[in-house]
Amino acid sequence: MKRGHLCTPLFLLLIIGVSLRDAVAQQVTWDSTARPDVYAPRVALMKTFRHSKKDIVFLGNSITFWAEWQALLENRHAKNRGIPGDTSYGVLERLDEVTGGKPAKVFLMIGINDLARNTPASVLLTNFERIVSRIKAESPATEIYLQSMLPVNESFNKLPAHTSKHALIREVNSGLEKLAAVESVTYIDLYRHFADAEAKLKREFTWDGVHLTAEGYAKWSEILKQGKFLK
Repeated sequence: MKRGHLCTPLFLLLIIGVSLRDAVAQQVTWDSTARPDVYAPRVALMKTFRHSKKDIVFLGNSITFWAEWQALLENRHAKNRGIPGDTSYGVLERLDEVTGGKPAKVFLMIGINDLARNTPASVLLTNFERIVSRIKAESPATEIYLQSMLPVNESFNKLPAHTSKHALIREVNSGLEKLAAVESVTYIDLYRHFADAEAKLKREFTWDGVHLTAEGYAKWSEILKQGKFLK
């Protein structure tokens, strides 16, 4: 009995040591410097655009990029600043192009590519905070709208790194709503309009589980119009 009692703590220490080693080996990492190939030429092009203090800027990734915002919103002041594959780090890097124009409004949606690259939700939310802080500092008159991340749908069997992030998306959206309250900016809950009964992106709104169909963009623009966020 005594020998058994002496061995048990040693055995437990070995188990704990192995567990810690495995945890360190499996530690999540992410690359804040990764940019899509289209990033540099797209930013260069944006810097040639004329700016106006009446601009309504839509800032984000491919979900933003693939919309024809002026046509959807019937507003010639709507400007598309989406870049396919972009992340919150990419937005921070190119934010001066947006704030330099002192736009009337900025509608931000970003994050799904961050999560797909294993950026923790807490880090993503910190980047949102940095974006808001910079817009306030560099363009104080600009109204800021934090749009929730959209749900995803893995049933299309595409983009698994993106469509497996249901819980993280909800965590980020909860944090965004709190950030908006703290910073006195507007939070727009798109998520609830796009989610089905199983909290997945409605099939009629997407063709791959992440990106939107014409119906999806029509719904988005309808929400913005009915909410009078464009006034």
